[in-house]
Amino acid sequence: MNGSKRIKITGEYITLGQFLKFARIIDQGGEAKRYLATKKVLVNGVDENRRGRKLRDGDEIRLDEGTFVIEQ
Repeated sequence: MNGSKRIKITGEYITLGQFLKFARIIDQGGEAKRYLATKKVLVNGVDENRRGRKLRDGDEIRLDEGTFVIEQ
C-alpha cells in the first residue's frame, strides 16, 4: 500500500459513491453513477461499479486517479 492516499472515515463505513465525492474524484454525488459506468474501479482487487458498495477500514480502492485506503 505504499504511495496510497489515506481516507479517514468516522463511521463504520462509507459508500463508494460517497467516497468518490469525499476524495474529490467527482464534484457532486449524482456524477457517481456515470463515473462508475465509464471508469475502471477496483475495490480490494475486484472490479466494482455499485455506488452503494460499502467501504470499510482497510479497503483499498484503485482508480485512474490513484490508490486510496480507507482508515477508521
